[in-house]
Amino acid sequence: MADTTPVPPRPRAYGAVNWLGLKTLAWREIRRFLKVHTQTIWAPVVTTLLFLAVFALALGGAVQEKGGVPFVEFLAPGLIMMAMAQNAFANTSSSIVIAKVQGNIVDSLMPPLSPLELVIGFAAGGVVRGLVVGGVVAACLVPFVELHVTSFGWIAFHGLMASMLLSLLGIAGGVWSEKFDHIAAVTNFVVTPLAFLSGTFYTIDRLPETWRLAAQLNPFFYMIDGFRYGFIGHTDTGLALGACVMLAVNAGLGLLCWRMFARGYKLRA
Repeated sequence: MADTTPVPPRPRAYGAVNWLGLKTLAWREIRRFLKVHTQTIWAPVVTTLLFLAVFALALGGAVQEKGGVPFVEFLAPGLIMMAMAQNAFANTSSSIVIAKVQGNIVDSLMPPLSPLELVIGFAAGGVVRGLVVGGVVAACLVPFVELHVTSFGWIAFHGLMASMLLSLLGIAGGVWSEKFDHIAAVTNFVVTPLAFLSGTFYTIDRLPETWRLAAQLNPFFYMIDGFRYGFIGHTDTGLALGACVMLAVNAGLGLLCWRMFARGYKLRA
């Protein structure tokens, strides 16, 4: 006679990496911005086209060429990168701050996810949003700007590294923030100034020596410079140096975010 004794439930074994939980968290973050695509994808396209129109009309007649190419071709890669970076930051920072303010951050902390898996899961949503926005913005700029591709590899590398950098910065800022005013301060006093002083609208060889040095201390400069090189073949600094800076900054921010989750910094009562 068969044994019909019920088997008690046992803890689920996940192995070294909880792939199911990691995939679920990453997919949740991706679906989160896809659900409101008018705000998260198409709004940045309109903003970027307005930037292009304003600067092209205001400076196009006075500045015919920069970096050896027409001014609008020099400007376009920087605008694409700014849209990618700002949206990657917005995705992770808003997700964490909203969860903290609404009190449901526990839904992300209670599942059996390690601090590293939490960082990767949240960052994945920001990286995907940044890349999607960058691709859509680039496609929408094509009718107005002749975009040449000099090196797709450098475009892909800097697009990925920049989206990751801002996603990690958004995680750190979101964990640190206790209310919306705090993350708005990070956006207004850290992200926006670094973005506008990154060489998006100019080449640093025209700056005085002191300001040129200051620009080279700005990690946003390297992501703009390398990304632009992928389109127009012009760089203000060495590509190897820029790649090393991007990797080092991402590693540092990743370690910071991991440490925040590991300690439960401003996350646990």
